[in-house]
Amino acid sequence: MTDDLRTLRTWAEAVPKVELHLHLEGAIPLPALWQLMQKYGGDPDVVVEADLRQRLTYKDFPDFIAVWIWKNGFIRSYDDFTFIAEAVARDLARQNIRYAEVFFSPTRFVAQGLQPQGLARAIRKGLDRVPETEVWLIADLVRDHGPEQAVLTLAKIQGVLDQGIVGIGIGGSEHLYPPEPFAPVYEAARGLGLRTSAHAGEAAGPASVRGAVAALEVDRIGHGIAARDDPGVMALLAERRTPIELCPLSNVATGSLARIEDHPVRQFRDAGLMLTVNTDDPGMFHNSMAEEFVVLHEVFGFSRDEIKTFILNGIEASWQAPDRKAVMMQAFQDDLAWRA
Repeated sequence: MTDDLRTLRTWAEAVPKVELHLHLEGAIPLPALWQLMQKYGGDPDVVVEADLRQRLTYKDFPDFIAVWIWKNGFIRSYDDFTFIAEAVARDLARQNIRYAEVFFSPTRFVAQGLQPQGLARAIRKGLDRVPETEVWLIADLVRDHGPEQAVLTLAKIQGVLDQGIVGIGIGGSEHLYPPEPFAPVYEAARGLGLRTSAHAGEAAGPASVRGAVAALEVDRIGHGIAARDDPGVMALLAERRTPIELCPLSNVATGSLARIEDHPVRQFRDAGLMLTVNTDDPGMFHNSMAEEFVVLHEVFGFSRDEIKTFILNGIEASWQAPDRKAVMMQAFQDDLAWRA
């Protein structure tokens, strides 16, 4: 690494940051996941903690989903969720990520006897142990379980919105489950005062992005990289100024892109799209926000000032009240690391 990149990495680690696309269950630091594995008897193919990093690699997006489900098998109780929530929050604080909106996927744990209401309370208990980072929750309704289940999950979380649930989303197997059937549950969520996002254009084509914007009327798009293949979808995103939760290193880790050089971040920026930068599942992809910023500079030539714009876009695209956004923007720009 050159001196220039070392200096940039040092700055990127120190500067205040926000995170808008982060999955709680995918952000568990490896030592914490290893501790859970030992609690439940481990896995014969993962003998020592060093093997875990190799286990968390993927040949394509379906393989990533399969490993995601395998990893979830070691999260079995409400206490486990409190444990991982605290571990993730401490990792956010370590990175000077001061504000985050974090997905949790309640329907993936119903078979283990864990209800969405209990999960929300358990997660909040862990997050509250780390006051250095402000974390709000987004309920991932998980498209794989269908729109009917999504309606049931929304009804259940309605009673625990006071646990800091600010919005909903749909992750999962986008290539198998298009967005349009989820339109009624998205409308219902807006009726409850919740904000909305959807994974789209990650593992499916630009029609998925169009459907999320036109049918679901989302406030933000997760990933969105396939939009580059349709000028009409690009124009729609620019016209509506729909924020995009970019996760560059994630897209390579899941095989959505063959190489980081193929990422459309520069194309999107040049087209005037509203872009934020995020890590997605750093516990599974072994990335950090600082590393995302270094890649943006090293591969795509973004300057430090342009990276600052991505950070401020994250504040603007967040689901805080406007007056709180203004306060946070000023605090970030007054920070010594920001001005370094």
